[in-house]
Amino acid sequence: MGLAIDGLSSGLDTTTLINSLMTLEAAPQNLIKTRAAAVQNRISALQGLNSAVADLATKAAKLAEPKGLELYTATSSSPKVTTAVVAGAKPGTVDFTVSQLAQSQVSVTGNLTVWPDTTLTINGQDGKATTVTPSSTSLDDVVSAVNASGAGVTASKISVGGGEYRLQFASAKTGVAGGFAISGPGGPAGLTTVQTAQDAQIKLWTGTIAEATLSSPTNTFTDLLQGVSATVSEVSTSPARMTVARDNAQISKAASDLVSTVNGVLAQISTKTAVVTSTDAAGNPITSAGVFTGDSAIRTVSTAVLAAASAPIGGRSPSEFGISVTKTGTMEFDPTKFGDALAKDPAGTMAAVATIAGRVADAAKQASDPVNGLISTKIKGQQSTAKDYAAQIESWDDRLQTRRETLQRTYSALEVALSGMKAQSAWLSSQLAGLSTSSGSSSS
Repeated sequence: MGLAIDGLSSGLDTTTLINSLMTLEAAPQNLIKTRAAAVQNRISALQGLNSAVADLATKAAKLAEPKGLELYTATSSSPKVTTAVVAGAKPGTVDFTVSQLAQSQVSVTGNLTVWPDTTLTINGQDGKATTVTPSSTSLDDVVSAVNASGAGVTASKISVGGGEYRLQFASAKTGVAGGFAISGPGGPAGLTTVQTAQDAQIKLWTGTIAEATLSSPTNTFTDLLQGVSATVSEVSTSPARMTVARDNAQISKAASDLVSTVNGVLAQISTKTAVVTSTDAAGNPITSAGVFTGDSAIRTVSTAVLAAASAPIGGRSPSEFGISVTKTGTMEFDPTKFGDALAKDPAGTMAAVATIAGRVADAAKQASDPVNGLISTKIKGQQSTAKDYAAQIESWDDRLQTRRETLQRTYSALEVALSGMKAQSAWLSSQLAGLSTSSGSSSS
């Protein structure tokens, strides 16, 4: 640590003097720190770019899959029928009427103040029997015990006036499979079923010789058409028509998103490669290079991605499908031109997009692969350099600390020597003064 040696004998501001000397001594370390900061900045930029390129690889690969552009939408002619599309949907249409909706079983007891037995057994439609033993005959305890039994039945205590209650038992799920029976007690507590469990039913080709009935334990019929489900909410006699068709809007958006993602990567590279010119406080020009300026590897990535997105497809230019390169070296998507191409040749247009996506995915993966990717390799190299700089800085910390301690000891010794010389000088002065006085007395 520092020693308090300022001006002991010399009157010098030795702390400031040592600090000034240490500033000169630390110049090589400060240069290393500047280089280390630049490397860290480059690592951060490379990691950000690698993430963006990896995201591009993932999205493009998904679009390049055989069914990546098989995007469909389902519509219904009835507001009481909603549709949902999942993977594997195919074009088609079907008409149906709704015969009945799915419902749960609801049963109620007679008027009660307490439960007239110590147990009850819930018998499910699947043959499973669950015996419930409440902690007491209190209706609240019966409700709690039933709800905690896992029998698939929900109990509720309902006031009917005069201090009496009825217990309502409802199946937790709709459909015939949710039906149940409760054995015991009898008498006034006997159960009355006020709503039976039933499946939803729809009829296809209603009123024809081909009429067929479909059932579902819920109001949703899955895969009514391949990859499409229909949820009904009202009984009907008039047929509802469900239609599945290719979703050109989604396909166009998928192609547009691919172009946008490519442009995002190209823009990130361009921004960090640009050389910026500004002025200092005195008005002198200052030129600042981007973190990727002059980096041939990053330039290779940019060139590969752009080429993958813009190269011809079987002799045809991507611009025929609304995908083109601008004068500034970025991609452009023309939704009108793409829509026209999709309407004229849907298979060819989707195949073109899939081909472009596959090429982009390959180029992006070659750049961002965690093991052998061009950007990943550069990141590892820069991290190694950063580690080396950190070791050098740490070594310089030890060296500078030793140098500071040496200077402090040197100046401390100097102050001690000066103090001794001053003391000796004062003693000699006093001795000489004494001799002068003695000589004067002898002369008298």
